[in-house]
Amino acid sequence: MSAEVETMMFTGRERPWHGLGTQVEEAPDSKEALIAAGLDWDVVQRPVFTQDGVKVPGYFANVRQQDGSILGVVTSRYKVVQNRDAFAFTDELLGEGVRYETAGSLMGGRKTWILAKLPTRYIIQGEQILPYLVFSNTHDGSGAIKIAMTPIRVVCNNTLNLALNTADRCWSIHHTGDIAAKLEDARETLFMAEDYMNELGKGFEDLSRKRLTDAAVEEYIQELLPIADDASETTEKNILRLRKDMAARYYDAPDLQGVRKNGYRFINAVSDFATHAAPIRRTKNYQETLFNKTMEGNPLTDKAYRLVMAA
Repeated sequence: MSAEVETMMFTGRERPWHGLGTQVEEAPDSKEALIAAGLDWDVVQRPVFTQDGVKVPGYFANVRQQDGSILGVVTSRYKVVQNRDAFAFTDELLGEGVRYETAGSLMGGRKTWILAKLPTRYIIQGEQILPYLVFSNTHDGSGAIKIAMTPIRVVCNNTLNLALNTADRCWSIHHTGDIAAKLEDARETLFMAEDYMNELGKGFEDLSRKRLTDAAVEEYIQELLPIADDASETTEKNILRLRKDMAARYYDAPDLQGVRKNGYRFINAVSDFATHAAPIRRTKNYQETLFNKTMEGNPLTDKAYRLVMAA
């Protein structure tokens, strides 16, 4: 397991697109998922003291109760959201029978997430698109609670979480004030999720009407994967290889052979490249970075979407 992943579970016969985690046979309910993902622990707050034993007013340490790990130092305004509270929220939001596809802990427990499949299935451009809901949380004070949409194109397991001007796909809740009330307000998430999926469908229709010449495809690829004037010979060679890879995903991918040469085909090719292509240099945190981009949006896919729509 890679450096940043502490614990994780996933369902299915094959490893998911992020390549991380421990497999379980069937998608569990919240109680089973909490244990399988290694998230069955609590966060407590302890006073902070200087080296001289003087208490620091207005600050607390978030501590994992089970092993005493210090997850972060926060102000007195910070409200803890326990892992079980996150599962309880998604349980109530999605209703009885919800099953969790993946969940886990990053960076020694400082960041956690759960991903559940929404009950609605969508057919967009004649293809099945499954909407997933990601609930991510931090226990170190570095970020807000985030709830995000991650649509998956079933035929190729690619993510299509485009940044749309007409609908949001990610919503945040800060760890301050009345957290219970904020989570209550977040129950509108399903309405926002449906709005996003409907707008995504319209976006795909617009993309499908954008006919692309081979010259336009080559121009877009060059803009997405530019070569700097001062690039070394090795760097230039590597980027040319990546350009060839992206082009092959547009022209040769089996799942796109029935799709005309248009913007929708190109966005799927870029998404496939962004999700699955091997990087020039694989860092130790590569898979976590890919997973975060999948949750929070991939800049490469978003840029491709803007390029095509601006034409």
